[in-house]
Amino acid sequence: MPEDIAPADGGGTAPELRASDADRDRVLARLQDALASGMIDLEEFHDRSGQALGARTRRELAAITSDLPAGDAPATQDSVVELRGTSSSLKRTGRWIVPRKLILHQHKGSAELDFTQAQISHPVTGIELDISGGSVEIRLPDGASASTDGIEAIRSSIEDHRKNPPPAGHPHFVITGTIQRGSLELRGPRPRPLRKR
Repeated sequence: MPEDIAPADGGGTAPELRASDADRDRVLARLQDALASGMIDLEEFHDRSGQALGARTRRELAAITSDLPAGDAPATQDSVVELRGTSSSLKRTGRWIVPRKLILHQHKGSAELDFTQAQISHPVTGIELDISGGSVEIRLPDGASASTDGIEAIRSSIEDHRKNPPPAGHPHFVITGTIQRGSLELRGPRPRPLRKR
């Protein structure tokens, strides 16, 4: 059990330590590694990641990964990437390398994340949204699945325009964060233009 999320000792009398966003991120990273190595399946990953997002104390987080090998996910330079925009347009399209976690801060603007031709080297990609008065369009490759249960929408809309999206596909995207007075749209690959005869 990692020291940073170990429950506080004190014979049951000391108050439990509250969990931070960084604590939850570490647990989600361990769950991603467990999914990639086959220790848990996608359905169990869904259940545990939902528990991690809703955990309030470090004791609750520790219980989620108590049966997994100890050790945090290795930190690499491209493990987390942050994108920021204010009254502008952000785009990631074509062939680009997808990090383990992508954090998007957007204020009064638009963002387009197109993963259909991107290089995705891990089975689960985390997308954390911090949107205020903006719109986000995410294009997912065929066969991909996405979870939006961790999003807090405040006077906003979340729509999945794909037809019959798989509940547990590959790759899988876990979308969390907050959208205020904005919108999120999930779409599949762009239709290919018809060839002229």
